[in-house]
Amino acid sequence: MKEDNCLHAALICLGMLYYSHAITTEKMNHTRPSLHGHHEKGKEGQVLHRSKRGWVWNQFFVIEEYTGPDPVLVGRLHSDIDSGDGNIKYILSGEGAGIIFVIDDKSGNIHATKTLDREERAQYTLTAQAVDRNTNRPLEPPSEFIVKVQDINDNPPEFLHENYHANVPERSNVGTSVIQVTASDADDPTYGNSAKLVYSILEGQPYFSVEAQTGIIRTALPNMDREAKEEYHVVIQAKDMGGHMGGLSGTTKVTITLTDVNDNPPKFPQSVYQMSVSEAAVPGEEVGRVKAKDPDIGENGLVAYSIIDGDGMDMFEITTDYETQEGVVKLKKLLDFETKKSYSLKVEAANVHIDPKFISNGPFKDTVTVKISVEDADEPPVFLKPSYIFEVQENAASGTVVGKVHAKDPDAANSAIRYSIDRHTDLERFFIINAEDGNIKTIKALDREEIAWHNISVFAVEVHKQHQEAKVPVAIKVVDVNDNAPKFAAAYEAFVCENARSNQQFITISADDKDDSANGPRFIFSLPPEIIHNPNFTLRDNRDNTASVLVRREGFSRQKQDLYLLPIVISDGGLPPMSSTNTLTIRVCGCDSNGSMLSCNAEPYILNAGLSTGALIAILACIVILLVIVVLFVTLKRQKKEPLIVFEEEDVRENIITYDDEGGGEEDTEAFDIATLQNPDGINGFIPRKDIKPEYQYMPRPGLRPAPNSVDVDDFISTRIQEADNDPTAPPYDSIQIYGYEGRGSVAGSLSSLESATTDSDLDYDYLQNWGPRFKKLADLYGSKDTFDDDS
Repeated sequence: MKEDNCLHAALICLGMLYYSHAITTEKMNHTRPSLHGHHEKGKEGQVLHRSKRGWVWNQFFVIEEYTGPDPVLVGRLHSDIDSGDGNIKYILSGEGAGIIFVIDDKSGNIHATKTLDREERAQYTLTAQAVDRNTNRPLEPPSEFIVKVQDINDNPPEFLHENYHANVPERSNVGTSVIQVTASDADDPTYGNSAKLVYSILEGQPYFSVEAQTGIIRTALPNMDREAKEEYHVVIQAKDMGGHMGGLSGTTKVTITLTDVNDNPPKFPQSVYQMSVSEAAVPGEEVGRVKAKDPDIGENGLVAYSIIDGDGMDMFEITTDYETQEGVVKLKKLLDFETKKSYSLKVEAANVHIDPKFISNGPFKDTVTVKISVEDADEPPVFLKPSYIFEVQENAASGTVVGKVHAKDPDAANSAIRYSIDRHTDLERFFIINAEDGNIKTIKALDREEIAWHNISVFAVEVHKQHQEAKVPVAIKVVDVNDNAPKFAAAYEAFVCENARSNQQFITISADDKDDSANGPRFIFSLPPEIIHNPNFTLRDNRDNTASVLVRREGFSRQKQDLYLLPIVISDGGLPPMSSTNTLTIRVCGCDSNGSMLSCNAEPYILNAGLSTGALIAILACIVILLVIVVLFVTLKRQKKEPLIVFEEEDVRENIITYDDEGGGEEDTEAFDIATLQNPDGINGFIPRKDIKPEYQYMPRPGLRPAPNSVDVDDFISTRIQEADNDPTAPPYDSIQIYGYEGRGSVAGSLSSLESATTDSDLDYDYLQNWGPRFKKLADLYGSKDTFDDDS
């Protein structure tokens, strides 16, 4: 605080000295003007005219940041017409007038009442005027003047950024530019050294330096190694007053990172790698990994691996895992412990990208030896061949040897092997294998025409290790033997025209043989020796496995013979050959003149003389008699009566007789025939019962049966009731007789119990008591209303 007060006092003194010098200069340069002007001689006798100046003034200065107890005197205004009697009044107007700057209206002294800051405002423009104190009349025109704020060093330098970040490649030469930092000073750069800055480095030596005037940071040491130190923190200072004592300063921090260059080759941490792999491993399986260390990063640290030498170059390969920067050794081919137990590889690791600037640091690669040992594995048996093909003749005797398979244990133990056939591939068990030596034999006769190839599988299993087994396919071909005679290729049926010409061909035949081509075609066609001179037909072998049948003579008659059977002998080309006799059916047909078949049916002889009239009449009479007999037979069938006696097994307990006729009521006497209600069986006076076997013939009493053509329905029903009541053969249960007749306009009411139960009826059903035992149940239900009430 004490130092700041001393500094302000010194500045004020400097300002006062400057102000006194300005006033003195102004007084020397200005004199009070006269009313009529003033003449001066210039160069070479030239007369200069000078304008009248009514003010005694100059440009004023005031020091910024003045903090004294009294207002600061800025300057004094004075008019030539001011005689000092106090009649003139000075007025100040303009920027800051009355607030920052005040004027003594009598003396014209101007004072600054507030502390000024040049960085906020560097100058103020004011207007002064002299007026009559009593009348306020302007005595002179107004005049402008400027008050400048005199700068002092009150602002320290400030950097554009508080922290800077920069990169520079490692191994850069001395003086390599890294970054430029810039500071600014708010003080007046045109006045003194308040804004003159000088840069210096406070932290970061001896690695970096800074240019004092520009602020450019440069490397100061050669061969800086990123792998040794990657990041540096540098502090830069900017100081005003040209860096001299008493100047203000500001600092900033710069973080400088060394970027990587490929200046380090890859190196294996060891000279030999030991690895092992089982002989049971499959190609592509990983064996092990190697890694060369490269302290560089990014693409400068990328390493590629390769096998450049060794006896295992054909058995192994190496790839690069770029995520881990490791070399992955993989199996390339199958291994065999019994053949070779170890391998050696020479692996090279080299940088992918090389910087030519640092090629002298190379070579940028390294090599290492990889030794791989093969571990023994318990392997299954191995067949000497991947598959076997054998042949055996068909119809060979049981026990015929087909072939032999052989497998061995690849392990050092060389265990014994046992063989077996996979029965899923030999379901019918045609073959058997010797478990000890692998010989395959037949146990059934083989037929090539049924199965030409047998595909079986044979297992080989170690005797002491049943889980170790191998499987091999065996294909067995059944060799053909000529054991099938040729036959017709189709069921031939030929026809020959009655008008056929001699040596005319009418059919071509071929043959088929189940044996293969060696024992089948070529086919030979011939007629049997006994009919080789057949008078009707002859055979011609076409020598292309076909034969043509020809007519030997002219003219055939269907009336004499319409069917011929021609035996044909067919022989094959096998050793020994086989033959068969096949029969060709030949029909004689009627043909037109072009040889097209019309009919092959046998036709009756046509007599030259027609039938006589008597013969025709006899034939027609016979036909009529036959028709009459048929009609009579049908009629008798329809009129056949039912038997009078019912068999015991036809004991029907309930018999319902339905008369499906409905008349017009009692008024209908013309359209209704009572005969339709009569049982035809009862016309003779006897009605058989079908629910029981009668013990004697019951004869109804005469006079009870109404006349057949009677139309008195009431008499008919009464007669039926009496017959039912007096029938001694009636069973001890009710029998329902249904008479399907109901007339229109009948005076009799309905007996329906449904209507009776739902309506209040005044009908009296007591007369039902007189109808006999058959209606006793109805009489009990409807006969007496009082009785019904009592029962309920």
